[in-house]
Amino acid sequence: MKKILSALLVLAAQQAWAQHATTETLFSSKSGKKTTIGAYGAPAAKFTPIDGKFGLLTGGYGGVLLNGKIMLGAGAYSLVNNVDMPAVNANAQKEYLNLWYTGFVAEYIHNSDKLVHWTAGALIGGGAAGRRNKNWWDGDDHDHTYDNHGFFVAEPYANVELNITKFLRLDVGASYRYVGGSNTTGITDGKLGGPSLNIGLKAGKF
Repeated sequence: MKKILSALLVLAAQQAWAQHATTETLFSSKSGKKTTIGAYGAPAAKFTPIDGKFGLLTGGYGGVLLNGKIMLGAGAYSLVNNVDMPAVNANAQKEYLNLWYTGFVAEYIHNSDKLVHWTAGALIGGGAAGRRNKNWWDGDDHDHTYDNHGFFVAEPYANVELNITKFLRLDVGASYRYVGGSNTTGITDGKLGGPSLNIGLKAGKF
């Protein structure tokens, strides 16, 4: 009888721990009921070389979080600085790259209750690259993009994640952008693709 009671107590304790986990955060650690279905959004920036030049992509991703481990959602990024394009001919005016992409995102979060942990995922989708004859700071609202071509993109990534508060997390990591199918004059798929250093801030219910 004592063995049965002991076993029941152990089982009850395990169930209580499974439902009430302690989430370690930078400013406080709180015990609470584990979220079965949550959600978050993460504005992010990517620092990446494009054709040997510095590129800054901004955007973000987010979606539905299942059991604190698996996120299914979407993401989108676009180039926000001026990256010079190779001249089509000797008399051509200066032109810049126009680049954006979007797609489905899946992410796995390992030991999300720990103060510092890791995540891994991938974006799979498509985008477009074109030539732009005006820079971002001209103050002209008209569209000056042409020679636009779509492409397929796949971007796996891995991050180190810090729990700042129960509802806020900082991600720093790296990704690699695979691009295929672009026919924009003067730039190849290989030049559009490449590694990125990433930083993002997640906000939501974890």
